[in-house]
Amino acid sequence: MYTNTSSVVLLTLESLGLSNAYIYPAFLFGTLMYLVTMLCNLLVLATIIVSKKLHKPMFILLLNLPVCDMVGATAFVPHFLFSIVTENRVVSHPLCITQAFLMHFYGTGNLLILSAMAYDRYIAICCPLRYNTIMNPQHLIRIIISIWLLNFSLIVTLILLLARFKICRTNIVDLYCNNPSLMKLICEDTRVNNYYGLFTIIFFQGGSLIVIIYTYGQILRTCIMTNQSDAIQKAIRTCGTHLVVFLILEINTMVTLVFHRFENVSPFLRRSLGVSVLLFPPFLDPIIYGLKTTELKQSIIMFLKRNVGSTKM
Repeated sequence: MYTNTSSVVLLTLESLGLSNAYIYPAFLFGTLMYLVTMLCNLLVLATIIVSKKLHKPMFILLLNLPVCDMVGATAFVPHFLFSIVTENRVVSHPLCITQAFLMHFYGTGNLLILSAMAYDRYIAICCPLRYNTIMNPQHLIRIIISIWLLNFSLIVTLILLLARFKICRTNIVDLYCNNPSLMKLICEDTRVNNYYGLFTIIFFQGGSLIVIIYTYGQILRTCIMTNQSDAIQKAIRTCGTHLVVFLILEINTMVTLVFHRFENVSPFLRRSLGVSVLLFPPFLDPIIYGLKTTELKQSIIMFLKRNVGSTKM
């Protein structure tokens, strides 16, 4: 077991396996992708805050998504880029625990936010006359507070259950720290952690999937009952973007977590899917919503014209 002079336990993350010829191209590509991710998410965030016409429940809920995405990207990418350049895959145990918390906080937060957005679309399309009454500011604030409190409390519990153990190994089997990989460093009885981990998977993954299936089923049913092609097309435009974002996150996250419980699954496949959960949703979310959501797209263009134009002057 590696320790430093302060007796802080040091862990070794899985090697990147990059040859010298690919180190700096990989670093430059990763840096560019991270900067674009942060810039696009900040742009969406600033546009929604500044544009009064976007101060609607759908966009107020969407406001939480770039915040969550930036947490996930920042928890992973900077340290990952640093380890590429230095070729040093060592990380302290406390820092690893912190990264694991942020990783899971990001993933489960995204699922809860996307579920809340699906609920908002369900009310808007299936109960249009009651929409303003149901999605009033007070109810909207309660939804947002519930998302963050529920996410924080369940993930903190997950990490506290993990942190109570002493580790007997130091090699992390993934490219970043997460609960399943840290659990493999423990030699004691971890049944309580396993049961709680399964509960969180069922609650977040299963619960979000049920919400999406029900709300989208009701939306499709309402559109068919109206027997209007324009209503169906509008629903597809409104909800199609949301469904794509949700499926990217849901499938990758579910498969990655399940793969950790089977030893015969390819480690390369598991690691690739795990990294894709942290790279692609934060990168694609602002681009998909910015291009496919008409109101947001128009507001972003106006925001850029106003601010870029004032800078030139």
